[in-house]
Amino acid sequence: EVQLVQSGGGSVQTGGSLNLSCAASGLTFDNRAIGWFRRAPGKEPEAVSCITSSDGRTFYAEPVKGRFTISSDNTKNTVYLQMNNLKPEDTALYYCAVDLSCDVVITDWDYWGRGTQVTVSS
Repeated sequence: EVQLVQSGGGSVQTGGSLNLSCAASGLTFDNRAIGWFRRAPGKEPEAVSCITSSDGRTFYAEPVKGRFTISSDNTKNTVYLQMNNLKPEDTALYYCAVDLSCDVVITDWDYWGRGTQVTVSS
């Protein structure tokens, strides 16, 4: 059984930092893409960042560029999302997901974590 276990969410003030992690069991990250997504109240889910395990290429949504950093430790089957200079508009439920490519449509990703709440207060 594949499981993605997320941790690291919480509440911070504007300008604060959080580090999310996503640890996988039941699969390896070999030749896979690991993405972070978020869903804010009343909004559609959106892609935040993605990393491809084979070559370490990373992708970021425009609103988080320069503030968020995605990284992976393939020996631990864990992906991280370091979030700095957080803003109230970053408040959302954050999910990690695994598939074969970062280009997969949000609704088609194979495996999902259960989500972790990030709340940024002004």
